[in-house]
Amino acid sequence: MTSEKEKMLAGQLYDAGDAELTAMRLEARRKMKLFNNEDDRDKQREIIKTLFGSTGEKLAMNPRFVCDYGSNIYVGENFYANYNCTMLDVCEIHIGDNAMFGPNCQLLTPLHPLDAKERISGLEYGAPITIGDNAWFGGGVTILPGVTLGDNVVVGAGAVVTKSFGDNVVLAGNPAKIIKNACLIRKIHSLSPVFSGLFFE
Repeated sequence: MTSEKEKMLAGQLYDAGDAELTAMRLEARRKMKLFNNEDDRDKQREIIKTLFGSTGEKLAMNPRFVCDYGSNIYVGENFYANYNCTMLDVCEIHIGDNAMFGPNCQLLTPLHPLDAKERISGLEYGAPITIGDNAWFGGGVTILPGVTLGDNVVVGAGAVVTKSFGDNVVLAGNPAKIIKNACLIRKIHSLSPVFSGLFFE
C-alpha cells in the first residue's frame, strides 16, 4: 500500500495530517529552532546538514529559515541564503552549485486542489522545483511549484517565477519574464569577496 509520504513525493493527492508526516514536520521544526537560535556559523552549518537531504561542504545561511520537512531539500556546493528564506518542500527541491539567495526568498512546492470539497478535506499535493548551477536571486523572489530553472539564471528582486526557463537568462517581474540574456556567469562566490568570506575561504 502506498504511504502518504510516497504519495506526497510523487505529486499525488495526500493527507498532510498523516502521523508519519506530522512527526517529520515536528522534527524539522525542532532543528529549525536550533538553527534559528544559533549564532555560530559552524554550528549552523552542521544543523542544516542534518536537516537537508544533502548539501555541499560549504554553505552559509542566515536566520530565520523555514521549511516543511528539510529532508526533501538538496543543495550543491557554495550555497548561500540570506535572512528569512522559506523552502516548503512537500516535493523535492534541488539547487545546484554556487546559488546565492537574497533575503525573503521563497521556494514553494505545495499545491491545493481547486475543488472546494477536496481542499476543505485537507488533501493537498505538490510539484518539485529544480534550480541549476550559479543561480542568483534578488530579495523577495518567489519560485512556484513545478518550476525548473537552468544554469546561470539571475532573478530580479520581487519576481514571481511561475514557469520554467533555460540557461543564461535574467528574469524579472510578476509573472517573471526574460528581460535579457545573461553572459555565462562565473561562479557567484568568486564575483563577491563578501560572499566568499561567508565560507571562510
